[in-house]
Amino acid sequence: MITGKTKLLGVIGYPIEHSLSPVMHNAAIAQLGIDYVYLPFPIKPEDLHTAIQGFAAIGVVGFSVTIPHKQAILRSLSAVEPIAQAVGAVNTVIKKNNSWIGTNTDIEGFLAPLQAHQQNWSQKIAVILGNGGAARAVVAGCAKLGCAEIHVVGRNVQRLRDFSQSWENSPLQVNLNVHRWDELPELIPQADLLVNTTPIGMYPKIDESPLSAAEMANLSSQAIAYDLIYTPNPTKFLQQAQQIGVTAIDGLEMLVQQGAAALKIWLQRESVPVDVMRQALQKHLGL
Repeated sequence: MITGKTKLLGVIGYPIEHSLSPVMHNAAIAQLGIDYVYLPFPIKPEDLHTAIQGFAAIGVVGFSVTIPHKQAILRSLSAVEPIAQAVGAVNTVIKKNNSWIGTNTDIEGFLAPLQAHQQNWSQKIAVILGNGGAARAVVAGCAKLGCAEIHVVGRNVQRLRDFSQSWENSPLQVNLNVHRWDELPELIPQADLLVNTTPIGMYPKIDESPLSAAEMANLSSQAIAYDLIYTPNPTKFLQQAQQIGVTAIDGLEMLVQQGAAALKIWLQRESVPVDVMRQALQKHLGL
């Protein structure tokens, strides 16, 4: 029952129709029996700053941030938590004392499914496809794991150069190398962890993958292929990985865990019903 007293949470992105965040957050809200609602807000990049001012005017409590706003949002915030500053990207915003504070729960979310794979990450090589806001959280996550080498692959040489330079004074220990996309064939056989952070393969372009089947075939049988995309499930990228028998991780658990971490921040609670959030998504996706 939504009334004039109902507190507002939400997610901003463009496009946003595909987002499953409202499904899991509203399931958790219902389970907790609290007077909140979580809404999707499609906000064009040129409208971002105006939208954030509008959120303040209507009393939004907090919101999630997704593509393409994770880096641009920093200019509209009063303060940014150290972890988000280290990453240079924000995925969670909360209102404190009439100010917007940004943080990043993507790192926590990204690492959660990898914790199950007990490995000595200090010997491992990570190859990351893409160099946007999501890639930044993955680099930070790989640094926290203690990966021996982190390789980031992108198409725009200037953006790659900027990406590399932005980590030079990071408090995180990052052994980072950047590469043009045409260098991928040399990197894939070395990868112990191959992560897709690009939107290639996301709904509605579900028949696309950042790699060809032939490129994926060069991945080691001991490697892990991880796609941050969670719809469709599995993506073409992960179907290719499954066909060659490597461990495949989809973006669903990352979505659940980063969402749960954000909800704890907004509600100032020690725990939230993570299982309810996961089950709501699985049911929605028919899994």
